[in-house]
Amino acid sequence: MTDQRVALVTGGSRGIGRAIALRLAADGFAVAVNYRREADAAQEVVERITAAGGRASAFAASVAEADDREALVGKVFAELGPVDAFISNAGIASRGNTVADTDLREYERVMATHVTGAFHLAQLLLPQMRTRPRGDIVLVSSVAASRASANGGPYTMAKVALEALGRTLALEELRHGIHTNIVAPGLVATDMGDRLASAVAGVATSADLDARAPYGHVCRPEEVADVVAFLVSDAAGYLNGQRIEVDGGGSAL
Repeated sequence: MTDQRVALVTGGSRGIGRAIALRLAADGFAVAVNYRREADAAQEVVERITAAGGRASAFAASVAEADDREALVGKVFAELGPVDAFISNAGIASRGNTVADTDLREYERVMATHVTGAFHLAQLLLPQMRTRPRGDIVLVSSVAASRASANGGPYTMAKVALEALGRTLALEELRHGIHTNIVAPGLVATDMGDRLASAVAGVATSADLDARAPYGHVCRPEEVADVVAFLVSDAAGYLNGQRIEVDGGGSAL
């Protein structure tokens, strides 16, 4: 084991998670890149980090499955050491149906991925995080949690529950030196963002909406990663229980 801080990023092979993994590695973290199916993408993230002199490994696990979660925590500890920062980023979208038309299995899958996975991983990681000089939990939510819309019930409900978990952990783990904060992006230029932009606005990619977005562009994954990196840095040493929206102020406007 080394004194290097270790970060576990779920859903770290693509999109926001990929940007977070790369940024934290650049800031000196050893990074556990979790993925579910995209092994090649996860390995590309690891190779970029190691090529730059960093330390990283890829770990396959579905955060929606209890056995996978338990195995993930054990493997990360064995290979990289105790986790100092848990970035709960893995997520899936719901299918755009009304509550009346949503299949119960879809609801359960979305909740298991966003909420149960984060809850159980936090349980599994807290014993080792409490032994570290500082612990950080960052939950990647969405502006949807504060501004619900029709035809997205499971996703919105999952993000609201995720934020409730974050606020609770911020209170419970304060005495153990653990900081828990929430990052809530708006539309981000990722694969999931592209699908959303196509469904809602009829454009090919979310970047096609740049001209309508604050500051001339839809949020990029790196801009979310910048906020996460700040929250786990010494500069945010007195922040806990905060929720930061990363949407250029567009949602509020």
